Amino acid sequence: MKLKVYSFSIFFLLFVHVSLAQNTLLGIVREKTSNAPIDGCSVYLKGSRTIFTTDSLGRFFVPNLKTGTYQLQFFSLNHKPFKTDVTVDAGTVTLEFTLENSEKTLREVTVTAQQGSFGQTRLREVEGTAIFAAKKSEVILPDNLVANLATNNARQVYARVAGLNIWENDGGGLQLSIGGRGLDPNRTSNFNVRQNGYDISADALGYPESYYTPPIEALKRIKIVRGAASLQYGTQFGGLLNFEMRQPVTDRTFEVTSRQTVGSFGFFNSFNSVSGTAKKLSYYAFFQYKKADGWRPNAHFDSKTAYADIHYQITDESRIGLEVTHMDYLAQQPGGLSDEMFRQNPRQSNRERNWFKVDWNLFNLHYDWKLSPRSEINLIGFGVVASRYSLGFRPNRVATVDNEAIERDLIAGDFRNWGLEGRFLNRYKLGQKDGVFLVGTRFYHGFNHSRQGVGPTGKTADFTFVEPDQLMSSDYRFPNRNVSLFAENVLFLSSKFSVTPGLRYEYIRTTADGFYGNIVRDLAGNIITITKTQENRVNPRGFLIAGLGLSYKPSAAVELYGNISQNYRSITFSDMRIANPSAVIDPDLQDERGFSADLGVRGEKNQVLNYDLSLFALNYGNRIGEVQFYDENDRVLRKRTNVGRALIVGLESYGEAELLRLWQPPSDRWSWSVFGNVALIRSEYVKSQIPGVQGNEVEFVPAVNLKSGMRAGYRNLKASFQFTYLTDQYSDATNAVDGGFSAVVGRIPAYHIMDFSLSWTYRWLKLEGSVNNLTNEFYYTRRATGYPGPGILPSDGRAFFLTVGVKW
Repeated sequence: MKLKVYSFSIFFLLFVHVSLAQNTLLGIVREKTSNAPIDGCSVYLKGSRTIFTTDSLGRFFVPNLKTGTYQLQFFSLNHKPFKTDVTVDAGTVTLEFTLENSEKTLREVTVTAQQGSFGQTRLREVEGTAIFAAKKSEVILPDNLVANLATNNARQVYARVAGLNIWENDGGGLQLSIGGRGLDPNRTSNFNVRQNGYDISADALGYPESYYTPPIEALKRIKIVRGAASLQYGTQFGGLLNFEMRQPVTDRTFEVTSRQTVGSFGFFNSFNSVSGTAKKLSYYAFFQYKKADGWRPNAHFDSKTAYADIHYQITDESRIGLEVTHMDYLAQQPGGLSDEMFRQNPRQSNRERNWFKVDWNLFNLHYDWKLSPRSEINLIGFGVVASRYSLGFRPNRVATVDNEAIERDLIAGDFRNWGLEGRFLNRYKLGQKDGVFLVGTRFYHGFNHSRQGVGPTGKTADFTFVEPDQLMSSDYRFPNRNVSLFAENVLFLSSKFSVTPGLRYEYIRTTADGFYGNIVRDLAGNIITITKTQENRVNPRGFLIAGLGLSYKPSAAVELYGNISQNYRSITFSDMRIANPSAVIDPDLQDERGFSADLGVRGEKNQVLNYDLSLFALNYGNRIGEVQFYDENDRVLRKRTNVGRALIVGLESYGEAELLRLWQPPSDRWSWSVFGNVALIRSEYVKSQIPGVQGNEVEFVPAVNLKSGMRAGYRNLKASFQFTYLTDQYSDATNAVDGGFSAVVGRIPAYHIMDFSLSWTYRWLKLEGSVNNLTNEFYYTRRATGYPGPGILPSDGRAFFLTVGVKW
């Protein structure tokens, strides 16, 4: 966890039990050279949840202390951090403290009690204008990882987050597809995905898929909060996934970072950034270019991402910022394989005319205002202007040979979304009890224009509809509206126990306006009839969800936590009329409802062991999924419908040990850490009206999900090894085993993967190397129902990468 002392809003949680007494500590903080009082200095008493702040005379008061010795830590803008032990006797003790002026702003302070060498930590109870008390959370710090960051390798980056199921069919890391606890990983659509706190998905209500993923090299940290995040961030069952970009450096006006990576199969990645601060203006910007030919034929891609962040410090208490993001890429898609084709040769491809194009633009304007040492406001306005195009030949029988004289299927989506969010957080006293109250609101306007029709013949990436007035399968506009109000409150009933209730009200109005058509052809491909059906559907609804969290800390290093929160997921109208030769969609789809719960213990032991062990339950009502059925022509098809109520329970555990700290004193040259992360999950459809489903396992749920590894280092040389293992899992609710000729459903066999990475740093130079899939395993994690398949999508084999990075 990194703390920057120039910000008054940084909170450092240290946990030690302090018994109540009648003694009082009066402190006065002065600058060492001038002896002037320091106003606004943050003072932390080890074991206390309260932040003490000095007044204009440099004074602070700490009441109700038992006789004994305590540790104080001081943080102030433009001063070096300072800590000291003080002894409190009976009555009132008055002490003076001095801080040294700092010519350079302290860049970071590492809190080893909460952060391991593998780059994982947990969120504090209150951060900024957000409450995370009693919630299961994880934080990933990319700078602490020895991993392949250039490819956004999710298997390595998210390895310390228990229970995540990751789809690996994108060797360049263009899209992130993670799920967990039985949630569909497709484009991370079951998480509320944000960048710096604002939405980045295609449409948060009607199409919550994330086509854009920021480069890991540009990230300061990644925050993940499980299902209890539904009260503050939206009602998704998965919870919150928030990418926090790097912030401008504050001790210089100009800094440059450049990282160049080459790898197997024509991979090249160039990441370059600039950053700096000039008086009240600060900035950070980067540009990334990435390309590769791919492990399989017909898998070339070119990607460009740019980002700019400008902040202006209006006063010491207020700041305004503007962020702009652009990403575009063009990817050739080698298509899916049948089970037999995968067994014969997983690297083969019989599709060279399938293409995917994305253009993504994000805008964010935010204002932060610290009203007082106890109150602050955050306001953001955000927008998405984006498009995605899919073009290809995708018959139900994936082994069918392609012919460039055949017209291709073309799907186009355009997104124009904007929203406003406001938050107010206040720290208060209720008698002798501390509390934190958060209230917020959100307005969201989403618009998705989705079209599907006949695309051109040939092999090129030509995203032009052929005869759009006649040969359109569907043309829909999906305007969506959402208004939300939410409130959460943390009440610290004692120094050990806190309770966090919360409420959220949602009003959602989804609309589908357009037509779907049917084109009937003869055996020669000639059109016989064309029909179009107009449709206009409006679905307004409002509802209230609630949650409760409890936290008990018997000591500074241990926390028992539990929470339960209701969840809700809106149906996606934009998926309801997509024409697919192997699937039909139930027009009477209903919203999904349920709840998620966590009960766990987490903490650390003597800066040697960091752990989080928890039980979870996810009750998933009206779960939407895929089932196989036979149509009137005895063809096997898939139907997307409300399958039933699913119950998913399990154990998630994470442990990390700094082994060399077992020796006294610990070595300052050598380092050796090991970690283990295992999720044991049981899932079942406990109720279903569909024959053959009740009692089945839930799709996307491996019974065992294991990641483990170690990291060793000597001075600036570091190496890491990682092992990943997942057991069998099903891809549909009927628990089909054999994928047949379409391969869109069926079992996903167990697999295990090994990765190795190495890094060396010398002043401004950093060299990195990695080997992904060390033993060259042939495996797959996904059976695609449409693009980029359909069919089995093999994951990449062994690949080598080398990175050269400089900073000056």
